Amino acid sequence: MSIDIDTARKVAHLARIAVDEADLPALAGELSQILTFMEQLNEVDVEGVEPMTSVTPMRLKRRDDVVTDGGYQDQILSNAPDAREGFFAVPKVVE
Repeated sequence: MSIDIDTARKVAHLARIAVDEADLPALAGELSQILTFMEQLNEVDVEGVEPMTSVTPMRLKRRDDVVTDGGYQDQILSNAPDAREGFFAVPKVVE
């Protein structure tokens, strides 16, 4: 698939990328190369290949799902610039 200059301009606009008019032909060429590579990937036979979460076979670490009351209030509020009566204190922003 080939990308023309107008399509490259539209893609740059949608991506919010400032591209000079002189650089649009090069951008169109690069986008065309990317699409050509994607077409090549579609030709790969992946029948019977299971999806992987990583390139190395491993299981994700798990922890017991235990309900607690937290118990970290003092530790959390120790990082607050201003804490009062066990809560974060913030300046009033609505009048």
